[in-house]
Amino acid sequence: MAVQFGPTGHVDTFARDHLPPPADWPAFDSPLSYPAQLNSAVALLDTTANGPHGERPALHFEGQTITYRALLAQANRIAHVLVADLGVLPGNRVLLRGPNNPMLVAAWFAVLKAGAIAVATMPLLRARELTSVMTKARVTVALCDGRFADEMHAAAEQVRASDAGLDPRVCRYHAGDHPDTLEAISAGKPETFTNVATASDDVALIAFTSGSTGRAKGTMHMHRDVLAICDCFSAHILQPTADDVFCGTPPLGFTFALGGLVLFPFRVGASTVLIEQPSPNGLLDAIQRYRVSILFTAPTMYRRLTSMVGDYDLSSLTKCVSAGETLPLPTYDAWQEATGIKLIDGIGATEMLHIFISAAGDDIRPGATGKPIFGYEARVVDEDGNPLPPGSVGRLAVRGPTGCRYLDDPDRQHTYVQHGWNLTGDMYLMDADGYFHYQARADDMIISSGYNIAGPEIENVLREHPKVQECAVVGLPDTARGHVVAAFIVLRDPADATAETVSELQNFVKAEIAPYKYPRVIEFVTALPYTETGKLQRFRLRQSGD
Repeated sequence: MAVQFGPTGHVDTFARDHLPPPADWPAFDSPLSYPAQLNSAVALLDTTANGPHGERPALHFEGQTITYRALLAQANRIAHVLVADLGVLPGNRVLLRGPNNPMLVAAWFAVLKAGAIAVATMPLLRARELTSVMTKARVTVALCDGRFADEMHAAAEQVRASDAGLDPRVCRYHAGDHPDTLEAISAGKPETFTNVATASDDVALIAFTSGSTGRAKGTMHMHRDVLAICDCFSAHILQPTADDVFCGTPPLGFTFALGGLVLFPFRVGASTVLIEQPSPNGLLDAIQRYRVSILFTAPTMYRRLTSMVGDYDLSSLTKCVSAGETLPLPTYDAWQEATGIKLIDGIGATEMLHIFISAAGDDIRPGATGKPIFGYEARVVDEDGNPLPPGSVGRLAVRGPTGCRYLDDPDRQHTYVQHGWNLTGDMYLMDADGYFHYQARADDMIISSGYNIAGPEIENVLREHPKVQECAVVGLPDTARGHVVAAFIVLRDPADATAETVSELQNFVKAEIAPYKYPRVIEFVTALPYTETGKLQRFRLRQSGD
């Protein structure tokens, strides 16, 4: 495949310089076309805000309604801060940290309008995780919610103290009446901004996934990719209109949420309800209060909501999307019985930016993920990449308008992209009618409550504890969460095998990395199972936990 780059709008060409060689890219055979010069923030925000529908609601948040025109003004003011006060150049990477609220959305658009690259992170990440992301992406500026600033400042200090040669600046918002907050600095800025003329193949965002090894991996997506997922999954599966109201639970650091809560509604001029800390009751209350019509969340949340829906008016709901983990048939059936709505299942990947297999309406086949959506191809292949016949279990391979381009990670690139296809790490079966049925993960990734959790990352943290001699982490089936993180630990002193040590180790992990990754199950063992060649037999640990 020959890749021809157009002229870049980036002054800092770090991202383009660290793309994989074009020969290592997946094949892109897209029915979509976009102009050579494209800033996706302009297409998604400015077009509506400056048009006849500029006073339509864009965001609903804690009783406030923010119009497209007001959001554009805020994004433009922040863009001025980035350029004039924080020295951001087109192509610089700007990290975003905070829960789902209007300031985070305005900041995301501001970064792209300034020609920079957005690196959105989940607010629960700890300093060590943020340090890895900042170093890998060579982040120059971070915009951080003040309530989450401690870990951010700690990470910035760690980056400065390292040999990375970086001196990242941190600017806080929602941090009180201090003169150095983003709100204070942006207050006097103009409400108009001259958008940077980025190229459609300039990198717009770097999304990080821990991967099965736990090592931070940045996936790079271009401005045209941002619009492509809107014009594929959203346009052909969701088919929203400007009158729809979106809502959901995932943090915007997930590309699942970025698409479902920002990109898809903004592409058609619809609105979104943002919730910072979504509980089942809080989510149901928001659906009822704002007359939400399109919902995005994981199967775990649908299971929790099912028994509660009778206490709320959910008559406004028309479409409910499930992704982030496999959708069990009992969850699908229970939700349909409780609400009358067929869940739209889907599989996506950070590497692919969003969902590429799904089905809606009468095309939904309960128990199946669906078929390749408009613009994408998928097949089941053997270990050599050869397509397998219907009814066979093999590796899922996919290609389309979006695809995997890791940031400076050739080994992982060669694993994920083979023969022009993206290999997602999932095992699937395709039936005779072309529907894809999930079977299992092909790697050691643990998917719990919609979160992707890498066992080796947790192992590395546990090994730092003085009581731990050796450990292994796997996922065990769980009816509520799909899977839970389970740690099998060999202690230095067997006498420490107590309930107190379990709590101590769990709290240790929570303090070091995102709390959702902590091992909910800890089992003390005298030895771990290894092969004669020294390879850990994780399958035996999974069997012992059944």
